[in-house]
Amino acid sequence: MTDRVALVTGGSSGIGEAAARRLQAAGFTTYAVARRVERMSELADAGVTTFAMDVTDDGSMTGGVERILGDRGRIDVLVNNAGYGSYGAVENVAIDEARRQFEVNVFGLARLVQLVTPQMRERESGRILNVSSVGGKYYEPLGAWYHATKFAVEGFSDSLRLELAPYGIRVVIVEPGPIRSEWNTLAREALVESSLGTAYERQAEGVRARMESGDRPMYSSGPDVVARTIVRAATSRRPRTRYPVGRGARSIVTARRLLPDRALDAVISRLYS
Repeated sequence: MTDRVALVTGGSSGIGEAAARRLQAAGFTTYAVARRVERMSELADAGVTTFAMDVTDDGSMTGGVERILGDRGRIDVLVNNAGYGSYGAVENVAIDEARRQFEVNVFGLARLVQLVTPQMRERESGRILNVSSVGGKYYEPLGAWYHATKFAVEGFSDSLRLELAPYGIRVVIVEPGPIRSEWNTLAREALVESSLGTAYERQAEGVRARMESGDRPMYSSGPDVVARTIVRAATSRRPRTRYPVGRGARSIVTARRLLPDRALDAVISRLYS
């Protein structure tokens, strides 16, 4: 497998960093990219090639993909992991911030798909692993913009899977449950900041407290759990179309499938009050 090449976005921390390590250990020639390249020094020490890429900048993405193709002539696996959570009431979150949430979580992902697909299609081989979330299956108060992006990733990936299947390209959705990472802390901070002094401040405190429980091992998983699943999806002869992964992920997906909307609304409202 030493001739296979993987590109992982959001490689500076959390799931992206762990996935890059695991893919490198599995024999892939691995490239990890992020805006904060200085935070990937340990990955570089482990043999992963790192460089800066901003998934909201077309030139950065185009140049990065061209660099890898110039170095290796191919990209076999794209792990679209870059993303963040923007929380706050729809009434309060600036529309520019909502647009940025979509630029990072959806349009950056989609643009990289456009850039890597031609060489995969010509070789009739490739894997595109889109890291979504169980947040693409259920919802939370004050999380409308984040959940909208993950619902979008789910629908985009399902359509893309059928579109690219005739060309030997597999599209897989990875759906992490609560993960202990920097993501959770940043999302909580944004929630508190956007809600301070507004009509939603009390509600935000309930949501913040629930999100904070995601830092506890009894309610969440570490990033490496997701990284191992990403390697499995990248190497399996017949990967699943989607992988709910981590503590509570399957329960959440099952609840969304079985419970009527009003029943699920009641459950979520109690959890976040």
